[in-house]
Amino acid sequence: MIYGVFVVFIVIAYLLGSVPFAFLIARAHGKDLRTIGSGNIGATNLARALGRKWGYICFVLDVLKGLIPMVAARAIAGTPDKPALMVLWLVVGAAAIVGHVFPVTLGFKGGKGVATSFGVALGLWPYFTIPGLIALLVWVAVVLIWRYVSLASICGAVVFPVALLIGILIVPAWTASALWPLLIAAIAIPMMVIIRHRENVKRLLAGTESKIRDKHAK
Repeated sequence: MIYGVFVVFIVIAYLLGSVPFAFLIARAHGKDLRTIGSGNIGATNLARALGRKWGYICFVLDVLKGLIPMVAARAIAGTPDKPALMVLWLVVGAAAIVGHVFPVTLGFKGGKGVATSFGVALGLWPYFTIPGLIALLVWVAVVLIWRYVSLASICGAVVFPVALLIGILIVPAWTASALWPLLIAAIAIPMMVIIRHRENVKRLLAGTESKIRDKHAK
């Protein structure tokens, strides 16, 4: 019974993740976000195209794409306290992220998955939520200091699995034998985020990456 429920959640999570909020908001304003700035279908590029207000709104919507499926899974299946159940939860979260990065609605060409991944982390309390909030603090600090959203996203992605590993080492109830599915996912998801930022890494190294106060993406 529970496996059938998770199959439904996985499909719904992917379809919800595939809703291209940034693209739709830009289109509602008469713009095709794929032809503006970096061409990325995400909150950062939307902010450059329409202003920070719409960027913030889109970020929240993209976070909800990852958070809602996880909260719904918890409401139906309970706390993920066993490795097998954790794997099912992670597949639901991964489906939402994959939907955002490879949306069927836009020919499988979507955003970079940062906001939706954060939503998934918030929904998997407490194991991912606490490391996710730590990663968010790092993201904010990097943005405030260097003003590169891409660099902040990469730094946050790196910090996330490190924070989880530290939690496993210092929290008696968090054991590697019980949380190994989460530890694997905590490494795999940030790797995907970093890979999706490979062009940004090239621009960072070349000194041509756009900062958040720049009017136009490069």
